[in-house]
Amino acid sequence: MKTSVGVCLSLVLSLSAANMKAQSVRSTEPTTKTTPEVISRVTRVKGLKLIATFSPPPTDAFCRDNFGTPCYSPQQIRMAYGMTPILNAGYTGVGQTIIIIDSFGSPTIAQDLKAFDAGYGLPDPPSFTVLAPLGTVPFNPKNGDQVGWAAETTLDVEWAHVMAPGANIVLLTSPVDETEGVHGMPEFLALEQFALDQNLGKIISQSWGATENTLFTTAGQKVIADFEGFYQGAAQQNVTVLASSGDSGSSNVETNGTTYYPFPTVGFPASSPFVTAVGGTSLFANESGNYQFEITWIGSGGGVSQQFSEPEYQYSLSASVQQILANHRGIPDIAYNADPNTPILIYLSFLGASSAGFYTIGGTSEGSPQWAGIIADANQLAGQPLGFLNPKLYSLGANAGQPLHDITFGSNAYNGFNGIPGYSATVGWDFTTGWGTPNVGKLVWALAKRP
Repeated sequence: MKTSVGVCLSLVLSLSAANMKAQSVRSTEPTTKTTPEVISRVTRVKGLKLIATFSPPPTDAFCRDNFGTPCYSPQQIRMAYGMTPILNAGYTGVGQTIIIIDSFGSPTIAQDLKAFDAGYGLPDPPSFTVLAPLGTVPFNPKNGDQVGWAAETTLDVEWAHVMAPGANIVLLTSPVDETEGVHGMPEFLALEQFALDQNLGKIISQSWGATENTLFTTAGQKVIADFEGFYQGAAQQNVTVLASSGDSGSSNVETNGTTYYPFPTVGFPASSPFVTAVGGTSLFANESGNYQFEITWIGSGGGVSQQFSEPEYQYSLSASVQQILANHRGIPDIAYNADPNTPILIYLSFLGASSAGFYTIGGTSEGSPQWAGIIADANQLAGQPLGFLNPKLYSLGANAGQPLHDITFGSNAYNGFNGIPGYSATVGWDFTTGWGTPNVGKLVWALAKRP
């Protein structure tokens, strides 16, 4: 899993399954000791440390008081993005299925989802299925890549469910590590084709990607061509496909996973014209979840594709944007909270009972599964799958009174200090957050073409 679409993770709470049933017992002081044994296993997530032990999940107020950052709950995120009225009206994704694609998965994902739901008073999904048609490999908690993917899987499943509690979830796992370049990508495509062939669902979430430039080899071009054929077929079958845009702003790494290209780049599959790319913001909401404002997260992946021509739905973007695009595809299309300093919480236990608990997490990996949940709700409201979103999103974004929060401040110059320029947020569509983040209460009605 390339780090630019990785997850940023820290442990804020250690909680055993037994403690989930206990009354709340708050530590008088947060524990600040680190856990070297666990940290040594984790090479692709950031800031892992044990902070406190209590149950139920930590409140946002506790996190602000002790750590100086929020730790948004499902209820707060729903409120901030205007989703609560939609859910209260019964549009919870009933009859829909969200497909999630990850390497390896998590050995404890089913029980962790139950613990997460219990902690926040959420219902179980109608159906949660894990499929591995390509086979599996044993989970090794000392393998940093497997641990990173387990955390990614946990985020994807738990937060897709938050946004569409009535939807089914199918998790498809690959036994091959998707790292950078071609490696692991054919297996992901095989899983997505399996989902399409078996008619498993109408929404696909992809919280991963490779630097577009690492796919400019002969083998890489075949991977892109094969994916593009799939995405076009998915669009014809009214399947929505989303992808996180990356966590290193306008910069991305070469095949070795450490050296950055010395010029702005983007990631694939987010750069595909048939995929809806989700960038990242820093969301500021109060302890009740009331929306205050957002700015561009500096890690939000965005820029100009060197692979793909400008799609027709971007022709209406401003003259200043067109000058930068130079007839190429620009990303992202939309955005969502992603900043590790404005994090959400997940529950995981795959590192063992002593490290089980609620963790803060960030990255654009948040956006793809949560937007998938939003689309599941919209599909239910529409009474049919919305399918390929981008033409409708660009039409909505271009009109006054758009059902999206326009993000107008910040930049994604993640490696600006190394001379790699980034892009600045502006009024309207931009290369950091696209059209912005959802005002779900308005957006799903607009997408569903309902008054």
